[in-house]
Amino acid sequence: MRSDRSGRSDGSDRSPKRLRPAGGYRASASFQTATLIYDATYWFCEKFLDPRSRLVDQMVQAARSGRQNIAEGSRSAAASSQTELRLLTVARASLEELLLDFEDYLRHRHLAQWVPDSPQARAVREVPARFKTDRSDQSDLTDLSDQERWALYARWLEADEPAVRANAIICLIHQANYLLDQQIAVLEQQFIEQGGYSEQLAAARLAFRAKKDRSDPSDPSAQSDPTDRIPPCPQCGKPTVLRTAKSGKNAGHHFWGCSAYPTCKGVAPL
Repeated sequence: MRSDRSGRSDGSDRSPKRLRPAGGYRASASFQTATLIYDATYWFCEKFLDPRSRLVDQMVQAARSGRQNIAEGSRSAAASSQTELRLLTVARASLEELLLDFEDYLRHRHLAQWVPDSPQARAVREVPARFKTDRSDQSDLTDLSDQERWALYARWLEADEPAVRANAIICLIHQANYLLDQQIAVLEQQFIEQGGYSEQLAAARLAFRAKKDRSDPSDPSAQSDPTDRIPPCPQCGKPTVLRTAKSGKNAGHHFWGCSAYPTCKGVAPL
């Protein structure tokens, strides 16, 4: 597939269909907010801190880690849900570290930190909602370029007063952390209900083999979905998902485990 320098496909080729989707992080609100935070932190440190300070390196690297790990986690989603979860958790931890650095900056200089319900904090928080209200085409901030999105926050992120910049970045970090918490919770639930990549790959392989083994095309069962052969949980009746034993004498072997695990620990033979 050919692409331009922005990384976008030119449409002349198609990627093969994947069992699990991956990528797409550039359009996610968490990545776009993390990009704002990284850029704002870089320019904040450049303007208000000694470039030789170790703190500058730590803050810029924490901001960069938040952004880069969201991207890396998204790309790894095709092969490992656990890796995706781990990297999103690293991104969340990096932004939390950066949050503390900005709070320390304000406290050490006896500068006021905006309380969550202050007019200034609400104004920063409400930028996405105000933008959507002002548009008639139902677009939101995720549809904008990085430069267009920055312009909406420029009055705070380019302010001459360091306290204004620091407080605005703190607001953005809280927003990014909230978005990451939501992503992590959804991924955890999906992992519980659907299993990881290896389980899904094994299930797809079994379904393919079952379909291939049906040699009589006149058999009505040959037209059914191979996944219909997935058994229900013998304990609660809910659908099962293919899992892999991690330890014990059956380590490495597949089995059907209840999708309601850990609430239900029902197991069906493969």
